[in-house]
Amino acid sequence: MRPLLHALTATLLALPFTCTAAAPACASPDGRVQEEGFVRINGIEQWVTMRGDSCANPVILIAHGGPGNPQSLYVNGPDAGLSKDFTVVHWDQRGAGMTYGRNKPKEGDKLTVEGLRNDGLAVARHVRERLGKNKLILMGGSWGSVLGVHMAKADPGQFCAYLGTAQMVSQREETAGHAKLIALARAAGDTETVAKIEALGPPPWTNPRSFGIERRAMRKYEAMRTDPIPKAWMETGPRYATPQALADYEGGEDYSWLEFVGMHNDGMFVTVDLYKLGTDFKLPVYLVQGTEDLLTTQDVTQRYFDAIRAPVKKLVLVPRAGHDPNPPTVAAQARLLKEEIRPRCQS
Repeated sequence: MRPLLHALTATLLALPFTCTAAAPACASPDGRVQEEGFVRINGIEQWVTMRGDSCANPVILIAHGGPGNPQSLYVNGPDAGLSKDFTVVHWDQRGAGMTYGRNKPKEGDKLTVEGLRNDGLAVARHVRERLGKNKLILMGGSWGSVLGVHMAKADPGQFCAYLGTAQMVSQREETAGHAKLIALARAAGDTETVAKIEALGPPPWTNPRSFGIERRAMRKYEAMRTDPIPKAWMETGPRYATPQALADYEGGEDYSWLEFVGMHNDGMFVTVDLYKLGTDFKLPVYLVQGTEDLLTTQDVTQRYFDAIRAPVKKLVLVPRAGHDPNPPTVAAQARLLKEEIRPRCQS
C-alpha cells in the first residue's frame, strides 16, 4: 500500500521549529504559511511541514498512507492546487521518512495504531496552536484513513470534518479484492497471474511477501482501468534527494511495512477493525472511493459508509480511479474540500 498523495515545496526555515516556539506562525491573517522542521511530539522529534497562501484559510492535516510513505518528499504532487484555499500540513509519522531518520528504532520498538493515533492528535494540537485555529480538517488515505478514523473518534473536538480516501476498514474486510483480482486475470487469459495469486492462498497470509506480490498484480489491473498518475507528482524535492534521506525513506518504508503486516500476520493490520470503534461520529464524514480499487474495494467502503451515523456524511464514487490517488481522485477531493467542507471549517 503506497498511496501517492500530496506535495510540498522545498523552501525551509533556517532553523527547525518546535512545540515551544514563542512566535506564532501567523502574525497576520494575510500572511503566508511556509514552515518545515522537527517538532517534539510524544518524546521524539517528528517532521512536520505547513504550506499555504493565507493564514486566514482553513487547515488540512493529512495522515499519510503506507504506513511508511510520507508525502513530504514530493515537490509538485496532488495537493499543490490546494494551497490557495487551504493550509496543507503533512507529518512524517513515527517510523517513516525524516522522523525515522532522526529516530532510528531500537530493537524491540513497536508501532501501534494507538501510539500513532496519539502522535497524530499531538501534531493536531501543535498545528492548531501554531496557526491559531480552533479546528482542523482531517484527511487520510489507505493506511492514513485508519489513522484518521482513530483520531476522529478519539478526539473529535479538534476537527471540523474528516475526509477519507480509499478507506480501509478491517483486515477481515480487506480480502474482497483477492477474488476480484483472480477473476479479472482469468477473464484476460492471464494464466501466469492467476497461478501466482492462487498459489498465495486466500488472505490473511503469514508470509509478509505475499502482500507485495498481490499488490503488484492489483496495480497492473487497476492501471488498465484508471487514468495514469502524472509523472510530475513523483518529483522528489531537494530535502529528500540526498543519499542519506533516500536511505532513511527506504529504511522507514521497510520498517513500517513490517510493523504493519508482521512477520507472521502479527502486526498492526491484524488489530484494524473500524467497526469495533463504533460507527457514530461527532463530526461530518466524507469518503472518496475509486470504483476500480482492488485493495479497499467499493463494496466494503459502501457497507462501512452505510453503517456510519454522523451530522453529515457523503460518499463520492470516482470512475477511472483505483487505490492510489490519480487526477480523478484528486479532483473529487478538491470539489468536496472547496464546496462542502471549507464552508464548515472557517475557524
